[in-house]
Amino acid sequence: MDENQTIDQDRIIKINIEEEMKSSYIDYSMSVIVARALPDVRDGFKPVHRRILYGMLGLGNTSDKPYKKCARVVGDVLGKYHPHGDSSVYGALVRLAQDWNMRYTLVDGQGNFGSVDGDSAAAMRYTECRLSKLGERIMDDLDKDTVDMDENFDATLQEPQVMPTKIPNLLVNGGNGIAVGMATNMPTHNLAEVLDGCCAYIDNPDIDTEGLMQYIKAPDFPTGAYIYGLQGVKDAYETGRGRIVLRAKAEIESDESHDKIVISEIPYGVNKAQLIENIADLVKEGRLEGISNANDESGRQGMRIVVDVKRDANANVVLNKLFKMTQLQSSFSVNNIALVKGRPRLLTLKECVKYFVEHRHDVTIRRTKYDLKKAQERAHILEGLIIACDNIDEVVQIIRKSETPSEAQRNLEKRFELDELQSKAIVDMRLSQLTGLRIEQLHAEYKELEELIARLQLILDDPEECKRVMKLELEEVKEKFGDVRRTEIIPDEHEFNAEDFYPNDPVVITVSHLGYIKRTPLSEFHEQARGGVGSKGANTRDKDFTEYIYPATMHQTMLFFTKKGRCYWLKCYEIPEGDKTSKGRAIQNLLNIDADDSVNAFLRVKGLNDVDFIKSHYIVFATKNGTVKKTSLEAYSRPRTNGVNAITIAEGDEVVDVRLTNGKNLLIMANRNGRAVYFDENTVRTMGRTATGVRGMRLDGGDDAVVGMIVVNDPETETVMVVSETGYGKRSFVADYRKTNRGGKGVKTLNITDKTGKLVAIKNVTDDNDLMIINKSGIAIRLAVANFRVMGRATQGVRLINLSKKNDVIASVCKVKTSDKEAELNENDEENPNNGVMPTDEQGVANATNETQIEGNEANDGVEGEADATE
Repeated sequence: MDENQTIDQDRIIKINIEEEMKSSYIDYSMSVIVARALPDVRDGFKPVHRRILYGMLGLGNTSDKPYKKCARVVGDVLGKYHPHGDSSVYGALVRLAQDWNMRYTLVDGQGNFGSVDGDSAAAMRYTECRLSKLGERIMDDLDKDTVDMDENFDATLQEPQVMPTKIPNLLVNGGNGIAVGMATNMPTHNLAEVLDGCCAYIDNPDIDTEGLMQYIKAPDFPTGAYIYGLQGVKDAYETGRGRIVLRAKAEIESDESHDKIVISEIPYGVNKAQLIENIADLVKEGRLEGISNANDESGRQGMRIVVDVKRDANANVVLNKLFKMTQLQSSFSVNNIALVKGRPRLLTLKECVKYFVEHRHDVTIRRTKYDLKKAQERAHILEGLIIACDNIDEVVQIIRKSETPSEAQRNLEKRFELDELQSKAIVDMRLSQLTGLRIEQLHAEYKELEELIARLQLILDDPEECKRVMKLELEEVKEKFGDVRRTEIIPDEHEFNAEDFYPNDPVVITVSHLGYIKRTPLSEFHEQARGGVGSKGANTRDKDFTEYIYPATMHQTMLFFTKKGRCYWLKCYEIPEGDKTSKGRAIQNLLNIDADDSVNAFLRVKGLNDVDFIKSHYIVFATKNGTVKKTSLEAYSRPRTNGVNAITIAEGDEVVDVRLTNGKNLLIMANRNGRAVYFDENTVRTMGRTATGVRGMRLDGGDDAVVGMIVVNDPETETVMVVSETGYGKRSFVADYRKTNRGGKGVKTLNITDKTGKLVAIKNVTDDNDLMIINKSGIAIRLAVANFRVMGRATQGVRLINLSKKNDVIASVCKVKTSDKEAELNENDEENPNNGVMPTDEQGVANATNETQIEGNEANDGVEGEADATE
């Protein structure tokens, strides 16, 4: 091995690569955290912002001077303080001038500085800038030794470590940045509110977050909009982290042709052009319906985004969908991380205020000491000048006899006991200062300096005086630059409810024999004359037909009961929509129903969240074999995806009807052989959810079975309507039915003959009702009940519908409100805010003659007023 190889090996230092990677990465991350990405808690600036403002001040680029090219500012900052890329400096400079990013701009820009649509600023050779008035106040007293200075990167210049700001910039303008292993995202605030909070903290350092929120209510964003709910704000202020929900400011404008949604303010940080593009994409994809067009009509008057709503769509529903599916509602995730004494910390609102106030105290003390020192130095000089003026003749004589200025200074010091500064000031005096006016001015200036020195000394000696000065300065800034809040606060956060996206319109739920379900607007069905052949109903598969018709409204909850005794839940808007002729969707695709089971009874209720309601109402079951069971509604008030056991069904039996009662109703059960039993609900005791029940009606055997059960609301006004297989039916008075105990065979309700066929349905109706009848061939007809006279309960009745096909029979019967009543209610919607809620009597039982809902073989004939009211 030669000598050169030995020397080379001696120069090689062996290190562990893992340890080197760790230490190098830590050094890099600390550099990013401290010197690049995170703001200082005192002035709220990152180094690049601080250097931009300081560089502009050094160039004399202030608000009272003409604009300078941004390229000149960027070049000066790069060359003197910030040796990084020019794009990073120019990007930071541009943001300081954007009024949709900064709550209070610190740079006054001229030219294209970008837009809220995401457009980038013009190149820095085209744009011009200068400090704003507020930006200048950030650097007030910078020349009075108020902050420590550091050497720049090449040690040729000095730059401030922090700005002596009078503006709590960290809170006022917020900030965001991504460091290594941490990030910060701080919202903007209203200057006047924050300054009031700072003054409150100065008065009472023990103030808590709740106390500060009396002044600093919530963030205030430059783009306005709404803060939706204060819980996220409280979390952010108390812990440093929180989620603030923002919602655009939108209004619905109506004209003759259609409604418009006009958006005037959008959430902070949302790109307006992308927002409109997103709305258009959702419409094209079919995910957002009811919108015909979306235009940006923004101009000098402000932002204006216009969304045209289709004529047949509900503008409120469309707006709620926009909030849900687009950035018209967004959230701001607060993460208050800033540098405190060079270390990153998660800060609460009080800590942000505390560190700013402490910084202002330090600046005030250091400035006061500087001013005191300068005042004392000037007073010291003035003392010498006053001595000279009082002895001017002797002073002139001493100066004339001296050969040099330095000798004159020494002679003056010796004669009048002056120091070098005073003697030099006397020797340098101009002859004009010897006039009487100038001598008086010297005495007046000295007196003022004495008063100033006393005031400054008081500030240093008395903490209360120091606080007073701090508050006066903050109040002065507030008076000059404070403005009104832009972002309005809606205190109670409203979580999106699926009901917000659907109008509460009346609908008809239809279920086919093979288990296909759909909802259809009630308006699609029209009244016909008695004895007509009806209109075309649903298009069904071979051997399928519409078997059940269950009216409801969009917001109601539907409880599904299967023949095997299971219970499932769906909101009506969750049921697929279809027109009168569409097939619908298989229930098995909506509910987890066993293959050998099927839904054959429904209940509709307004909601399951009303504790008093669910505890005071009951579900009554009727089975094919005549069993009846009563259970509290509360047992069925907690929806489960897989359903629950609603009743234990004996072998060979199945559920045929389910009703909602108030515990005091009268029940009528009817069987296929045309008999009915009328008994009091109280004769059926309340049982558990999985109980079997007790005998409600004794059957004749053979193919006899219970066909239905009704709840009588008002025996005086209601009548009993029964319909047979071949389309015969009749009305009878409730009083014609003798009340008996449950478990009996009952009395005749329809005279069953070969012509009428077996009984298929029983309803309680009034003259305000219509009947909707569908046969197995799919033909539907709507008849006015008022056209049928009341007959004896043992008669055969009259023909309701002509069955055009051989062997065709009635499949389902439903009662609805008359068309005239519906039209009347629609006309009175605006005048009657409670339209849809039926009046109830003293026992809480709804008056069926005044009901506003369609109602049928599905739910609560006994308590329609509460269970079926339209909101």
